Amino acid sequence: MSVLPGAEPFLLDAGPDAPAAVLLSHGFTGTPQSIRPWGEALHAAGYTVSCPLLPGHGTRWPDMNRTTWHDWYKAVEDEYLSLHSRGVPVVAGGLSMGGTLVTRLAEVHAGKATEPAGLLLVNPSYLTLRKDAALLPVVSRVLGSFPGISDDIKKPGAHELAYDRLPLKAAASLSQLWKVVRADLGRVTVPVRLYRSAEDHVVEPASGEALLAGVSSAVKSEVVLRESYHVATLDNDAPTIFAGSAEFVASLLSPAGHR
Repeated sequence: MSVLPGAEPFLLDAGPDAPAAVLLSHGFTGTPQSIRPWGEALHAAGYTVSCPLLPGHGTRWPDMNRTTWHDWYKAVEDEYLSLHSRGVPVVAGGLSMGGTLVTRLAEVHAGKATEPAGLLLVNPSYLTLRKDAALLPVVSRVLGSFPGISDDIKKPGAHELAYDRLPLKAAASLSQLWKVVRADLGRVTVPVRLYRSAEDHVVEPASGEALLAGVSSAVKSEVVLRESYHVATLDNDAPTIFAGSAEFVASLLSPAGHR
């Protein structure tokens, strides 16, 4: 199946002298388009930045129902390890489910030579308080999709390239990923920077609260975005995310860095 124009993965190579690399992951039903400006800003700051297209994404929504969180995680981990092989520190970042996936990355590689240098998270998801979510495993057997969750953006004229339907089997798999990640949050010890929108119609504040309460990181900070909805990397507060992310990566490289 051909990839939708604009949904392609990207690698912004800063060359062999780049002091660090950043792995970015897009969110559920989304594409790299939603975080490409974020990647370009980090590349302009001197870092190599890569973002894979997650399996089942960027084509047709039924394709997602033939994938699971294991497929999405493998794509993220493979690209992360490719960046790590360059021999420089690698920071992992993500939007929404992308944040969930890179959190899992930090859990799996905790204490290893491949552990990320830090995490940059924008409205990551780890749970939902919606009671109807418990019905997903049953409903997904009889229905393919629900109306989509894309384009939760406050900025006029901004658009997210994402599916207009929510694939239910894939959503049920995402809920399984949440449980796995929440169970291992204590394994995360690397510095964490969380960007959270004060008004988010997709991810509830409880996700950010679970992250900050669960990780063992000595250095963790939260920046509340007042003028953006869920897809904050395309919204009014994007400049705050971009500048802060570049500062965060630079701080990890300093002699007296976060560690």
